[in-house]
Amino acid sequence: MNKHIQDKLAVLPDKPGCYLMKNKHDEVIYVGKSKVLKNRVRSYFTGAHDAKTQRLVREINHFEYIVTSSEIEALILEMNLIKKYDPKYNVLLKDDKSYPYIKITNENQPRLLVVREVKKDKGKYFGPYPNVYAARETKKLLDRLYPLRKCSTLPDRVCLYYHIHQCLGPCEYTVTDDTNREIVQNITKFLSGGHKEIKNDLKRKMGDASEKLDFERAKEYRDLIQHIEAVMEQQKMTLNEKTDRDIFGYAYDKGWMCVQVFFIRQGKLIERDVSIFPIFDDPEETFLTYIGRFYLHQNHPKPKEIFVPLKTDTNILKELLEVDVKIPMRGRKKELVELAMQNAYIALKEKFSIIEQDEERTIKAMEKLGEVLNIETPHRIEAFDNSNIQGTDPVSAMVTFVDGKPYKKGYRKYKVKSVQGPDDYETMREVIRRRYTRVLKEHLPLPDLIMVDGGKGQMSAAMDVLENELNLDIPLCGLAKDEKHRTSELLYGDPPQVVHFDRKAPEFYLIQRIQDEVHRFALTFHRQLRGKSTFRSSLDDIKGVGEKRKRTLLRHFRSIEEIKVTSVADLKKLGIPEPVAEQVLTALNEKKEDD
Repeated sequence: MNKHIQDKLAVLPDKPGCYLMKNKHDEVIYVGKSKVLKNRVRSYFTGAHDAKTQRLVREINHFEYIVTSSEIEALILEMNLIKKYDPKYNVLLKDDKSYPYIKITNENQPRLLVVREVKKDKGKYFGPYPNVYAARETKKLLDRLYPLRKCSTLPDRVCLYYHIHQCLGPCEYTVTDDTNREIVQNITKFLSGGHKEIKNDLKRKMGDASEKLDFERAKEYRDLIQHIEAVMEQQKMTLNEKTDRDIFGYAYDKGWMCVQVFFIRQGKLIERDVSIFPIFDDPEETFLTYIGRFYLHQNHPKPKEIFVPLKTDTNILKELLEVDVKIPMRGRKKELVELAMQNAYIALKEKFSIIEQDEERTIKAMEKLGEVLNIETPHRIEAFDNSNIQGTDPVSAMVTFVDGKPYKKGYRKYKVKSVQGPDDYETMREVIRRRYTRVLKEHLPLPDLIMVDGGKGQMSAAMDVLENELNLDIPLCGLAKDEKHRTSELLYGDPPQVVHFDRKAPEFYLIQRIQDEVHRFALTFHRQLRGKSTFRSSLDDIKGVGEKRKRTLLRHFRSIEEIKVTSVADLKKLGIPEPVAEQVLTALNEKKEDD
């Protein structure tokens, strides 16, 4: 523990508030809250901790804290700070997954959609459906039962949906408001638990069709009935009351927590959600933060009631969410909370082996890599690779790995600007210069390790820019491949030496994965650029001619030569403005003379 941390621990107040743990780069790596700041923050630097918490503490270089007037203020502030800083150790609050809902739009000709976001647009929303497949299958079923329009914008004529009786064709035929209102009411009734009545109606229609010997129609009704049973009647647990409720249960062990949420809609358990994540705080407080985030930051619609286990501070949740939060003490409701707790415990036990394997592959591999290179643990690694074909369309790409996993927001693509021909060393020099000049200018986080795809030449070019031009001291290594284009060795040091790894070790797997990922990313970018350049024409350089006008011209005239000999009047007939038409002919014919 450094002297700065010791001094700050001595003056911590015994008041509620939030604390921000920072690393050597002054990045916020963890945000927490506490009823008593003095006790909570000191606990990180005293006593025994599991390996996961030890890693967090090792990274802490200094910390800050903010005192609040109440515990609920600390909870709200914690969620806002996590949203602002996105700390890497606040894993549970970085999972912004959204669940699908079935929506009936509020339009003159309404549509039925599966959406991820609930908006205040007067549409009708049903869900959530943590099972995406269930949402889509339910929509398919409703499309077969109720023919609302499917097109986002009305076309000029009816489409296939009209001919298969899944749309009334408002694009060509009049569909009254009363008809749409009746369909919307039926869908609403269906999704609100009235599908049994609709199924009975279909059975009656199936019987009528059979009596009329219309067996094809009877078979359609039979298939619809079977589909309703498959999609809508899988729920086994019910409550007599029709109140919408979310039921929470949680379990924790070995520094990990599992939270289960049961979604009760119209008295039936329609779905559940499972989240497993590491914790660094008191479990009860972490659970409160999870629920707050679940509704306020992940935008889940709040039900009429929320049921939670014993020891949960319901007063804070009521004030925070403005919803009735209860701890059921008897009967079926208590059993459902206990069932959620039991499911959480079982899921956590099942996941431990997977979690431990994942840590072995990522965190421990990263730590071992740092040990082998004799550097601090490289939490952030940036890797570079160049791609070109005989010097054409040269590009470079960078991928970022944080704590042994790809960080897609940190990926970057570079079109090489100053290098002519296939010069891999100068390409590496240009890209390293551009990347870290910008990092310094915009105060972005520096990596703990830089990897370049290549040998001593690429390493020397990159190191020259870092040390002599930018005055940066960042560990850098080179990645070499064998004749089968597989990772063969890692070069490190000055002069570069081969670092020997066990090829079956997690750290070698990590190096291999990083090299494969940066190569894939660079190659994909190069193919995209090459594909665009293949379809370029003389029209691309003419002001006023975009992709749409270019396609119109080439579709009509079939070649550039035909366009050159046409007239302004002919071009105007295609919707090309006269000034642009004149410019097209002038530019094309000038190019012909130059050639």
